Amino acid sequence: MFVSDIFTNRTGHKYVYNITAIDNIPSIVENGILCYDAVRKLPHSSIAMNDVQARRDRVTIPNGLRLHRYANLYFDYNSPMLYKRKDMAEEIYILAVHASILNDPDCILSDRNAAADLVKFYPASEGINQIDFEKVFAQYWTHNDPYEQINHKAVKCAEILIPHRIPYGYIAGANVVSNMAKESLLAAGFDKAVVVVPKAFYR
Repeated sequence: MFVSDIFTNRTGHKYVYNITAIDNIPSIVENGILCYDAVRKLPHSSIAMNDVQARRDRVTIPNGLRLHRYANLYFDYNSPMLYKRKDMAEEIYILAVHASILNDPDCILSDRNAAADLVKFYPASEGINQIDFEKVFAQYWTHNDPYEQINHKAVKCAEILIPHRIPYGYIAGANVVSNMAKESLLAAGFDKAVVVVPKAFYR
């Protein structure tokens, strides 16, 4: 059975996600979703936090590449990262990527944020059974117990890592916060389905 089929059977979901700035869409249409190392060589807009990227820059995947050599996706877009950027909702969008990307033979999964303490990395065929999808797809990650909140927040950001780039053909569509954001996305050359979903951006 394909890894994507296991994922869909376990969760009912058919897509995984990338969150980025609308300004980056011309590059994504042309080049696909690029790894951090490739993107920083090109003109682009970043919604990443500098301290987080500095931490990620020090991570190397066991028997693999540096973390910044992987293009990354998340299983759920309802995430701490998107919540922190809710004030930028008009400038960002959520890309839906076909879960078939999980079948890439070089795909690596992390059981939590790839730069978090205690993170473990797996080949996709093994990692798909190590992800706590109940926590990943939980609506909330806040808890009275501070340790459990830190743990849940990290697990919710479990990652899909693909070396170097994810081809544009894997992208199924995008979610945006408003009709104005939709117009901006289409004007930038995006030619997939675009859905306006304000609540996805905590509106």
